[in-house]
Amino acid sequence: QVQLVESGGGLVQAGGSLRLSCAASGRTLSSYAMGWFRQAPGKERENVAAISRFGSKAYVADSAKGRFTISRDNAKNTVSLQMNDLKPEDTAVYYCAADVTNYSGRYSVGIYDYDYWGQGTQVTVSS
Repeated sequence: QVQLVESGGGLVQAGGSLRLSCAASGRTLSSYAMGWFRQAPGKERENVAAISRFGSKAYVADSAKGRFTISRDNAKNTVSLQMNDLKPEDTAVYYCAADVTNYSGRYSVGIYDYDYWGQGTQVTVSS
């Protein structure tokens, strides 16, 4: 069982920055491909960023490219999402997720690739 806990969400003005962190208990995150998703009210959950098991490969959605950076510190068992130049449309609940069956060394993009999810952290960007 993998338990994921997100932190770092909050209220920020447009153009501001936030750093989300995902901590794990029960297992070491270095074994898993990890991802960050978000879900805005009335919308489907979407993949914002993903990173491979050892951090050698990373993906960022077009909507976040150039503004968001995903990283991982396997020694600290954490995965982070640095979000800069935030926009009101970035407002959503952000979820950390772990894919425990990806041994390919690549990241996972699809929502159904992921096996464990955190409870989410709210990010609100005011205009």
